[in-house]
This record gives sequence, C-alpha cells and structure tokens, in this order.
Amino acid sequence: MCTISLYHQLKQVLTQSGMDEREASAITLMLIEEKTGLSRTQILTSAATAHCADLLPLAQQVARGVPVQYVLGYAYFCGMKFRVTPSVLIPRPETEELVEWVISSVKRYGAEPRILDVGTGSGCIAITLAKRIPTAHVTALDISAEALQVARRNAEALHAEVRFQQLDILHQQPQGTYDLIVSNPPYVCESEKATMERNVLDHEPHLALFVPDASPLLFYEAIARQALTPLTPNGQLYFEINRQYGTALTTLLHSLGYTDIQLRRDHFGNDRMIQCTINN
Repeated sequence: MCTISLYHQLKQVLTQSGMDEREASAITLMLIEEKTGLSRTQILTSAATAHCADLLPLAQQVARGVPVQYVLGYAYFCGMKFRVTPSVLIPRPETEELVEWVISSVKRYGAEPRILDVGTGSGCIAITLAKRIPTAHVTALDISAEALQVARRNAEALHAEVRFQQLDILHQQPQGTYDLIVSNPPYVCESEKATMERNVLDHEPHLALFVPDASPLLFYEAIARQALTPLTPNGQLYFEINRQYGTALTTLLHSLGYTDIQLRRDHFGNDRMIQCTINN
C-alpha cells in the first residue's frame, strides 16, 4: 500500500475513535515516520509503500487511548530518544525547561558539580544533565524498581554516566553530598483526576502522578527536609511544581530556611518551576 493511502486509512481509525482531526493527523504521521524511516513530506507525496499489517494494530492501540509514546516504546526529551513503558511517566516539554534552568545555574559549582535527581522515572532529567554536563557526578533515585530498570537501560543506550539507587524519599535520607538537587515529584491532587485526559489517567503510573488532596505538598516538604543535610553550603534545590501551589510552596521553603526563592512560569504561562538556595 502506498504511504499516502496508508496515512488516510490509519488517520480514519483514529478519528473514528473521537480523536481531533489535527491530533489524528499528527499521530498518524508519527507512527508511519517512526516505523518506515520516511519523512513526513515523503509520506504525503511519494509513492513509497509500507505494510498496513504492521501499523494498523499500533493505530488501534492509540484509538483505544494508549499514549502513542507507550505504543512506540519511546519518547523524545531534549533531543534524545528515551525508552518509556507504563512504569514511567512520559517526559513532558515543561520538564525540559526545568533542565535548562538547572544547566544555566550549574557553573557556579565548578568543573565537577554533584547533582541528585529525586524520582527519576525514565531517567530523562538525570541522563540529560549527565550528557549536557559531562564532568558532573549525577545520582538518580526512585522508589520503583521497574522505573529504575527503564532508567538504567536509557543511560546505557545514551552512554550517560549516572548512578542509580532505589530509595523511598518519604522515609529515607539520600546518601552523599550534592551541589544541586532536582526533582519532578508526584504533584497532581486526587481531586484533579476528574479533569484529566483519559489516556494519562488510564495508562501512566499513578505512583508517579498523584498526591492526597489533604497533602498537596507531601513530596516537596519531604524532599526539602531531606535535602537540608546533603546539600552543600549555597547548594540549590529545583522542583517542577503544580501550578496551583507556587505561593504555598514558597512559604514552605522559607519556613525550612531556604533563601533566594525564585518561581518561574513555563511556556504556557503557568507557575511550573521553583528554585531555592540553602545557606547551611
């Protein structure tokens, strides 16, 4: 079957499931592009052929609500290809902004900064920092053994030097000394489930997403407290945050002794990142 005919057939599968026309087009092109190696222009204009039997089951999975990244088995983050499974969150563009913020500040810690990533998931933050700052000593923690397995495979595939460790940050103290600690912890309140997209709610790991409504800052407080010991003098803590709790988190960090607190918006205009310094 020529690729343009295949494109229309797969796109129809997605639109019949109720998917928006533009999203269906983008996902169809992604599936064909990734599986054939053809560019999007070639798919829509050339007489190249591709096998429907290979691609139709993938489109059907997406039509049932499975995120396309899980269907393909990978996602792109900061220009690199990361393996993803339902054991880890799919990396988001907002998190790329957090990583860039960390990179812009790291020079103050010399040639070999020590960095800790708490709740690493796929390893996208830790691995990107290790690749972009080759002299850094990067450690990554997660409570999930399955997530750590994915992260280790990503580090091996991308030739990144990262030390991984299984640890429950709510109850265990990270070992070592660090100049920077960064985390994208669970921050979605249980009450927000009602407004979430079904493909996220039904397929991404709840362990990495949700916190109780009564404790929206649960992980932030735990990490900020645990960070007081391993952070070096003038060390910095970076978080990705729930846009609703920037002010509350700022107050919490002040109460724990952190200074120079900066709240930053993402490209959607939402409060999404926070940075602070410890003078211990």
